[in-house]
Amino acid sequence: MGLIAPGLKTLAATAALLAPIAVHAAPSADMARWQAEAARVTITRDDWGIAHVHGKSDADAVFGAIYAQAEDDFGRIEANYLTALGRTAETEGESAIWQDLRQRLYVDPAQLQAQYHQSPAWLRALMDAWADGLNFYLATHPEVHPKVLTRFEPWMALSFTEGSIGGDIERISLTKLQSFYEHRPIPPTARETGAERREPRGSNGIAIAPKNTVDGHALLLINPHTSFYFRSELQMTSDAGLNAYGASTWGQFFIYQGFNPNVGWMHTSSGVDNVDQFAEEVTSKGGKWFYRYGSQLRPLNSNTVTVRYRKPDGSMGERQFTTWRSHHGPIVAAESGKWIAEALMWKPIPALEQSWLRTKTGDLASYLKVADLKANSSNDTLFADGKGEIAYLHPQFVPVREDTFDYREPVDGSNPATDWKGLHSLDTLPSVENPAVGWVHNTNDWPWDAAGPDSPRAKDYPRYMDQAGPNYRGVHADEVLKGRHDFTPQRLINAAFDSHLPAFALLVPQLVGDWDALAESDPLKEKLAQPVRVLRNWDERWGYGSQATTLAVFWGDTLGADLNARARAARMQLADYIHEKTSPVERLTAFDKAVARLERDFGGWRIAWGDVNRFQRLDDAIQPHFDDAKPSLPVPFTSAVWGSLASFGAKPYPNTKRYYGTSGNSFVAVVEFGPKVRAWAVTAGGESGDPASPHFADEAQRYADGKLRKVYFWPEDLRGHVEASYRPGAR
Repeated sequence: MGLIAPGLKTLAATAALLAPIAVHAAPSADMARWQAEAARVTITRDDWGIAHVHGKSDADAVFGAIYAQAEDDFGRIEANYLTALGRTAETEGESAIWQDLRQRLYVDPAQLQAQYHQSPAWLRALMDAWADGLNFYLATHPEVHPKVLTRFEPWMALSFTEGSIGGDIERISLTKLQSFYEHRPIPPTARETGAERREPRGSNGIAIAPKNTVDGHALLLINPHTSFYFRSELQMTSDAGLNAYGASTWGQFFIYQGFNPNVGWMHTSSGVDNVDQFAEEVTSKGGKWFYRYGSQLRPLNSNTVTVRYRKPDGSMGERQFTTWRSHHGPIVAAESGKWIAEALMWKPIPALEQSWLRTKTGDLASYLKVADLKANSSNDTLFADGKGEIAYLHPQFVPVREDTFDYREPVDGSNPATDWKGLHSLDTLPSVENPAVGWVHNTNDWPWDAAGPDSPRAKDYPRYMDQAGPNYRGVHADEVLKGRHDFTPQRLINAAFDSHLPAFALLVPQLVGDWDALAESDPLKEKLAQPVRVLRNWDERWGYGSQATTLAVFWGDTLGADLNARARAARMQLADYIHEKTSPVERLTAFDKAVARLERDFGGWRIAWGDVNRFQRLDDAIQPHFDDAKPSLPVPFTSAVWGSLASFGAKPYPNTKRYYGTSGNSFVAVVEFGPKVRAWAVTAGGESGDPASPHFADEAQRYADGKLRKVYFWPEDLRGHVEASYRPGAR
């Protein structure tokens, strides 16, 4: 059944659909194929600019979906594939060489091309359509000038999948990689040491069983915390039964977090330990390198990697590297006289299969069957379906290891006992299905409180099942879920934007007590009396007009600037480190500095949080340059560090006094699995990356207010909300 009901299109939309396709120089065989594919696709844009793509086949839907993505923000698609393919230096220059080399330790174009040919026919058809859609977009938009990728090949889709190594590979230190391959010490960056606090990235996911809802329908919260504008929102349907809606990462042709008529899935970054380092004892003999494994000396495999980079004058240069690999993985560093090999998941075909197939599942059993491909390495899943089933699912790629070793640090690669020993079966992972408590959640914290009293128990599993521990968003999720049996979609939205800050509920009373204990003669007693009074009377809730939120965040950030690296070294949450490891003098001194900074930057410390914390979407959104003089909107919620479920990762910049957000809540949706699935959603800013588009920032105020809009999932929902309907290439 097509997405658009008969009689739905306006005259203008129909004219657009039937308009001749303007094309530009391309091989005639390619152009004929692209035009035939385009003729089988309809893209309908709703009044938020969101694309509802329909194709005759699933491959046609892929062709249309990636074409629509390119219309909205081709630059982000290309940037993602330059990263995935290890070619960023071709546009950014020498500074990106080490990022590219790190990627190329795993991503080999020749191997991906071979794997493309080894893929099942149905998957090759999707990859073919993906490349065709992008190439047709470029052929019909000569005003668009790619930085590097002027033609996309089908095999490239295998470089950026559900199981792509984007998150896992970031654990490899670029400075250590450079030190190894340039044979000289490179000091670690502030981000690597933790001296520069990085906003927590991950997500919130909540699933609620029918027993805890007013209408007896399962509910799902989809709330990824990523960099803003990281994913597009779209719907993909086909005559072959595809009907999926949600967030799709720019350049990927599947719905990454979303729902279909029967099931919904939400991914959160997991604390599972599935990336390990092995310290190899190496020796050189006859000009060749070997590493010890038990009583053997095994040869290290070598490979030549060529990284191209753009020179300041625009010409291209090259650097060649001889890279090394043991059976554990590529060599990424040297420590204490040993070479460090990195082991992580790299299964492009199963990863892409799993990403696509789950979008067509119909219940928990079929979803788990797809999950048994075991190509999800770093994501927990929160699941709900129309049968009323809910689940928390652990990542499915979890190597079996000897739990006597501490895999948080490099283990002895010469000891065969440290090796990975296959993968865990799904039934040995700490997952939860249909718990009696009637809810599951994950906030990038441990799985041991995923379902309250029905959660898995840590003592029943190896230590490596979690290295993240608890966090204050997890505390907050418990607060809004426990004892509740009256959920509706709107009440779940309200819970997702609940304003409590549990970290400050712990820290602020301690600070107030510190001030109470000061001697009357202490200069800080009188100096801080009024700011402390504001905090004493605070309910630890954020809000647009809250002066206490401003005081608390500035105080916490002042402490964090000094303590973040220490907290990271201690493997503690920053708030816990402040509470347990700092003295009253440290806490009060930091508060004094925070008040002084407010007075210096804003002329006084009585500043509403909304006057400080701002959303500003700029023309150069990929590398924003914020400006206090330019228009911006107030945002009431805070960083996830302080336990805010609605996360807004903001900070001041060298030329600003206000805080500007770049990450956190990026897409928020609530899905209700009633007789017919319903959903509500909002995205940061808007769907389009074009500043001239009316959909560049049309959702910004809704985003800040937590006011989700109705999702037009069914044809009858879309009726009356059509902005345009057309074939790819027709506008």
